[in-house]
Amino acid sequence: MSVIYVLLAISISVAIVFFIAFVVSVRQGQYDDAYTPSVRMLFEDELVDESSEKNNQNRSQTE
Repeated sequence: MSVIYVLLAISISVAIVFFIAFVVSVRQGQYDDAYTPSVRMLFEDELVDESSEKNNQNRSQTE
């Protein structure tokens, strides 16, 4: 039974260490994405054009 308490203490301490590491990395900006917005800007027109073409086709088919 004492082994369960030891394993529980170890697992909680490991979880706390990983949580602290995660919080520190978020505060330092490790997960900030500086690349995707610049790429999204290049392909935004294509997405708008495709959706507007589909809407125009749907309208012409219903008429």
